[in-house]
Amino acid sequence: METKDLKIFQTVAREGSVTKAAEVLNYVQSNVTNRIQYLEAQLKIPLFYRSNRGMTLTPAGENLLKYADKILTLMDEAVKSSQFSEHPVGPLRVGSIETTAAIHLTPLLIDYHSRYPDVDLSLITGETHTLLQKVLKYELDGAFVYGPIEEPNIESIPAFEDELVLISEPEKSDVRQLLTKPMLFFDVGCTHRTKAERFLHENGFTSYQIMEFGTLEVILSGVSSGLGVSLLPKSSIVKAEESGTIASHRLPEGYRNLEICFVHRQDSIYSSALLKLVQLINLIESSSL
Repeated sequence: METKDLKIFQTVAREGSVTKAAEVLNYVQSNVTNRIQYLEAQLKIPLFYRSNRGMTLTPAGENLLKYADKILTLMDEAVKSSQFSEHPVGPLRVGSIETTAAIHLTPLLIDYHSRYPDVDLSLITGETHTLLQKVLKYELDGAFVYGPIEEPNIESIPAFEDELVLISEPEKSDVRQLLTKPMLFFDVGCTHRTKAERFLHENGFTSYQIMEFGTLEVILSGVSSGLGVSLLPKSSIVKAEESGTIASHRLPEGYRNLEICFVHRQDSIYSSALLKLVQLINLIESSSL
């Protein structure tokens, strides 16, 4: 059994189809199919259930995936440890919540790239829960997420601070009246929803409507048109507020503070590229104190 076959198996398991896995790996589809069939013949047991809707793991496949994840992670960390130097090279996979990527990260990444141009840096965006799971599964080296994070396998480093504000259509200032409107949030895993629900309960609102949307632009458009209100980081709504399409309202102190932290697995070996990023984040954090 070769590590290359394990990588193909792992990718098919995650993507749920040979076609998608072949695209991700940049392989010929028939090659992916042949290597999966070879693995099954070698182990003498099916690893996938096959249907028109895709491929799902059998119990044997689920068991093999656990070992494949561990083996491939160890191989990746062996490579990283051998690449350690004062002049980092190689890949660095980073995730970020959308608002932080748009507002805070650009200066940091420009600085990082100018210092370490040989690092192949990639950035994906998502919400906190999804990014955290990708870090835990070794799919990302680290991610910028909303904190605090209480996860035993995760190390968390303070990175940025922001302020949570209530936003509404322009020229509306009666907060209690605004709180009767629907609350507009991102669809799954919105980090601010817990704070919003606690804020509503403490202001006597036990019944309220939540509407879910996929992007920041759609939420801002909905708020601007009077469809509802939302709680968002102040940095993400500055341009909309300056243009006069929305109005913002400060929350009580117990609700307004937002912590953005950089997380990575505690058991991960620091590559030079990751270590330099962490050092740069610590430098920015210390200079802001």
